[in-house]
Order: sequence, then C-alpha cells, then structure tokens
Amino acid sequence: MSEHTTDANSLDHNGHLLGAGDVRRIASEAGISPTKKFGQNFVIDPGTVRRIVREAGVGADIRVLEVGPGLGSLTLALLETGAAVTAVEIDPALAARLPETVAEFMPEAAGRLTVVTADAMSLSPETLPEFAPNHQNGNAQSLKTEATSTANNANDGNPFTLVSNLPYNVATPILLTLLERFGNLDHFLVMVQKEVADRLAAKPGSKIYGTPSVKLAWYGHTERVGLVGRNVFWPAPNVDSALVSFTRYGKDDKRNMAAKANREKVFQLIDAAFGQRRKTLHAALKKLVPAEAFAKAGIDPTRRGETLTIGEFTSLAAAI
Repeated sequence: MSEHTTDANSLDHNGHLLGAGDVRRIASEAGISPTKKFGQNFVIDPGTVRRIVREAGVGADIRVLEVGPGLGSLTLALLETGAAVTAVEIDPALAARLPETVAEFMPEAAGRLTVVTADAMSLSPETLPEFAPNHQNGNAQSLKTEATSTANNANDGNPFTLVSNLPYNVATPILLTLLERFGNLDHFLVMVQKEVADRLAAKPGSKIYGTPSVKLAWYGHTERVGLVGRNVFWPAPNVDSALVSFTRYGKDDKRNMAAKANREKVFQLIDAAFGQRRKTLHAALKKLVPAEAFAKAGIDPTRRGETLTIGEFTSLAAAI
C-alpha cells in the first residue's frame, strides 16, 4: 500500500460521523475531559476515520476489535461498514457514554456494538470468549482449554481484525500482548505516534530497529501505510501520527517462525541482545548461547543484535 496523507473529502458517505463540534459537545455533556493518564486525543475529522477503515479493509463480514474507542469517532466509521464491533475502553465514563453516541448518530447500528470496560492488557480468550480461537457455543471449560492450546498458533479459527487509535504510551505492549494471546488476530491497522510507527516497521540495520520490530516480525509482516496530521485531533498532540498495518503469517507461510522454534526462547534472545545493544552477540548472549550454537546457526558472534533478522534469531534459538 502506498503512503499518503489524509484527504477528508476523498470519500462520500451518508452516515453521520463525529466532527469537531460533535466531539466537544458530547464531551461537555458527559463531563469528560481528555486525560494524559489514558493518552486521550480524540479524532475530530470524519475523513481520517473513514480512511483508517478503508486501509483496514473492514466490511460487513469482518469482526472488529477496537481498543480505546474514546468518544466514538472511529467506532461510528467502523459500524458504518456493517461490521460488528467490540470496543474495549478503560475509562468507565467513556465506556458508559459510547452506546448513547451510537444510538444518537447511527441507531440502526446499535445492535452491532458491544462495549467492554477493561484494560486492553487484561484481555485474553478467557476474558473475551467471543474472540477466542475456534470459539463455539459451549461450556466455559472447553473454551478455556481450546483457547490455551491454540492461542499461539497462526491463523486459528474465527479470525478478527484490530482497528484502533491506540494510546501512544501503551501501543507497543498492547499489540504484542494481543498477538500472543489471540492466534486468530490475523490483521491490524492502528494509528500511533509516528516515532512508534517507525520503530514497529523498522528493518534490520536501522538505528530504530529494536525489540518491537523483531517481535512483530515473529508474528507477521508490518508496514507503515500513512501519515496523519496533528490537526485532526482534540486536543492536538505535540507529535505527528502514522498508520501501521500488520498481517499475520499463514500456517503454510515459509516465513512462519512458530514452526521453527519456541517463541519464549526466541524472545528471550531478542530481549538480551537489545538490552545490551552496543555489545556483540557473543558478549550480550554469553549466558544464554553456547559458542557452538553460533556456528551451528551460521551466525557470526561478532555481529550485533540490531543486524539480525527474526529468522536469524529463530535459527539461533533452535541451535541452542
């Protein structure tokens, strides 16, 4: 996908999405003020949220998880497509207000919205069973067993998409946590701080290539797909934003790392290598990797972690 900037007039829709006046009115009526604690910056431009939905490929047959819906700007754009949306909001006041906003602006879509008041870091197939891999109607124990056995497998049953304007301060841990716990999260399109987006999509050898870049590459392919200006938010942040797209590897994809090594072992090596970024692999990993493993994996121990691909980290883990 090519990278481009927001054009608020590029689409023509009949739905009523939230503009600046709507956002401020709803916030005022509900006694809600954006807080730094939850990293709240509300989108006030319909063109931006429609563009996010378009980039994410959301349609009526897509199950969508939205983290941090805020006042509902993106939620309404997602519902406008006919999709079913589960919105997870940590702020109780915002979670309580969201159904009212949908009932006011898009009443015909109210039945397709589910609001969950929770911290996204607490989500799992057990706490969000409708998104559990291979979920079927059944007793809680069978769901728990099935979710535990499949949560780390690529492209498990009942795939869903994450589409969110993520709080800048917790974007990376939220993404990695959800990918780990939900093997059926096969795609996401998120808006994050530009600096975070660059790190998530960075490639080996880059100065910004690091732990988030490599760990995301374990699960699938990540790319930055667009920039978003500060003027589409209220309040306007002090940084620019960007869109990041992710697609999980298929089970038969040759790039699928899960079939080649243990994820926990690979991630342990990644954390150690980047925890001492300036050191060679031999020095940074001396407590974890015996000298013969480097030779077995075909990796020069004088290299630094920032030069290794996820495939090389995986080969090294398998060689231990």
